[in-house]
Amino acid sequence: MSDPVDLLVGGMTCASCAARIEKKLNRLPGVEATVNYATDKATVRLPAGTSVDDAIATIVATGYTARLPAPPAETIPVVLDAETLALRQRLLVSTALAVPVTLLSMVPALQFTNWQWLALMLAAPVAVWGAWPFHRAAALNARHGAASMDTLISVGVLAAFGWSLYALFLGDAGMTGMTMEFSFSMTGSGSTEIYLEVAAAVTVFILAGRYFEARAKTRSGAALTALVNLGAKDVAVLRGAPGTALERRIPIGELVVGDVFVVRPGEKVATDGVVVDGASAIDTSLLTGEAVPVEVGPGDTVVGATANSGGRLTVRATRVGADTELARIGRLVEQAQSGKAPVQRLADRVSAVFVPIVFVIALGTLVTWLALGAGAEQAFTAAVATLIIACPCALGLATPTALLVGTGRGAQLGILIRGPQTLESTRKVDTIVLDKTGTVTTGRMALLGVHVGAGVSAGTADGPAGATAETELLRLAGAAEAGSEHPIGLAITNGATDRAGVLPAATAFASAQGFGVQASVEGHLVLVGRPRWLADEWQVTLPADLAAALAGIEARGQTAVAVAWDGAAKGILAVADEVKPTSAAAVAQLIALGLTPMLLTGDNPTVARAVADQVSITEVFAGMLPADKVARVQSLQAAGHVVAMVGDGVNDAAALAAADLGIAMGTGTDVAIEASDITLVRADLLAVADAIRLSRRTLGTIKANLFWAFAYNVAAIPLAALGLLNPLIAGAAMALSSVFVVSNSLRLRGFRPAVSDAR
Repeated sequence: MSDPVDLLVGGMTCASCAARIEKKLNRLPGVEATVNYATDKATVRLPAGTSVDDAIATIVATGYTARLPAPPAETIPVVLDAETLALRQRLLVSTALAVPVTLLSMVPALQFTNWQWLALMLAAPVAVWGAWPFHRAAALNARHGAASMDTLISVGVLAAFGWSLYALFLGDAGMTGMTMEFSFSMTGSGSTEIYLEVAAAVTVFILAGRYFEARAKTRSGAALTALVNLGAKDVAVLRGAPGTALERRIPIGELVVGDVFVVRPGEKVATDGVVVDGASAIDTSLLTGEAVPVEVGPGDTVVGATANSGGRLTVRATRVGADTELARIGRLVEQAQSGKAPVQRLADRVSAVFVPIVFVIALGTLVTWLALGAGAEQAFTAAVATLIIACPCALGLATPTALLVGTGRGAQLGILIRGPQTLESTRKVDTIVLDKTGTVTTGRMALLGVHVGAGVSAGTADGPAGATAETELLRLAGAAEAGSEHPIGLAITNGATDRAGVLPAATAFASAQGFGVQASVEGHLVLVGRPRWLADEWQVTLPADLAAALAGIEARGQTAVAVAWDGAAKGILAVADEVKPTSAAAVAQLIALGLTPMLLTGDNPTVARAVADQVSITEVFAGMLPADKVARVQSLQAAGHVVAMVGDGVNDAAALAAADLGIAMGTGTDVAIEASDITLVRADLLAVADAIRLSRRTLGTIKANLFWAFAYNVAAIPLAALGLLNPLIAGAAMALSSVFVVSNSLRLRGFRPAVSDAR
């Protein structure tokens, strides 16, 4: 069996199309295939002797198009955007033509002499060209003995338009002075009535739903594009003999394994490699999601696209191109997206049964009336009324109107919902996996604690009047760290400024990469860094009270930084990634929604457990790399759980895509956002609970819409079949069901987010 091959499939209009293609492919000997309607992609495993061309030919024979995807830099997103733009053009033109047709048909005061012929001229392009995608799909379904939503739409539009043509050209509706009035009586109906507004309005409503759906689908490949953009675009390589090598900047595509390249402070590491010379702090949050940078030196490995936040590094490339860690994460995202099962929409499932029943009833109505001796016109009128009342205008509006109102309300609350498949996932989710950094915590290092030694005086001669011992410790430590670009140093300086005010100037600043800093502040040699560094390099040991404080800080999973001057230890500072104020309340709300929360993080177990305890999460998984997070999500799914994943980093992207429901913080990376089903614009975990509640409410509204859309039709079909409902009233009843569906959807505008005292 070969490796999976992805094919881009064109022409699918509903989930039943994907199921039909998948069935055809799997009938080929030895072929294993899945077709994803949401991404317009077929993933195929081919046995020996079966080629990609065979799979493409099978898809084409089924009535669709298929091709191998182009490289990411080429035109796939452009093609998808062009299809969406074409659908929008079809919608806009159809709307412009349908509005006057509807007004002329429904408002007698506007019906001037021979108005019906103008209505025909305007409605014909809508019923034929505007509704062409539905007619084509219906014909394709008929070839395979199937029926779908498109079949109902096409039949309804053609029935209304066809009867109107009959009435205009062969009946009395084309006569000068003809007007239309509402009447429940069958008398005067038939060849004196036209239903052009029904054909035009149905087409416009359904096109609108399809357009918004297509616009969402065009973004399905954006995650991988965002991944490509994360990497460095060029690199400074060293060419020549050691000691005399010259630095030359080349495009990243020309870099090969074994090349030695330079990474300056603030630059991205060009590709995976091993440090040859230099020492620095590397921001690895791309992979681990953790705010604390990793100190590296000669012999340590670095990963492409991570950021150098410290000194100059010289690195030897060990992996390039498709072999890098970044590329591997990209493949994880793509595989997880492609592995999602096609979404079977409720309307399509019901339509498969409903359409044949409607056809049988309409045909039975025609035959019965003829058998009872009624005229052909009356029999055909009853049959057409049956088809029109079954026309799924409200059914087509049920999902898009609720989705538009629900997602619009969500946008006001900072919640961006992808589509109907997302709503179905929220209803079934029973487990929610939370990333730590940037999700439960702020993702930024902060000064959380200050422990002052017994020997610190209330101030120095140059210090502010009334300064406390803690203020004095912060003033000197913050001033010494002011020259550092390390995240821990920045946290200390910012925290000191907030608590102690303006900091004194520091001179003779020097940094020991990965250990600490030294500076002269107000006549004192101030040392700020790791306790081990102070002991080994400066022979400064911690007294008993500070040693106890150090142990407590480390037990809580925080980073301990020692402060000394004049040759003696003066205090210990606690620095850590701070838990967001609303996280504990948000977790409580998630539990109230019936979800089991879990914490998934690349950080160490001590830190992970400390954060989990603060927000009342019992299940914790620490030290998780991107592949580990995906594996954990998949293991939960294999155990029968429906899993939601909340994250914000590139390291979370694959797990977000693999989860049944992916929720990304909008303050995170583009990759995480594009791989998710829901994006939270506000970086507040409370928004996760709001998103799930809103999604479930929207799904409930869609289901209520679908029920009442069918209820109107099912209740009116017997009336039409018995000759008690003429086609015009059938159209009015259909419009009434549409009004109900829209009104019910608008109730979502009243959704209110949960309020927490933590806010």
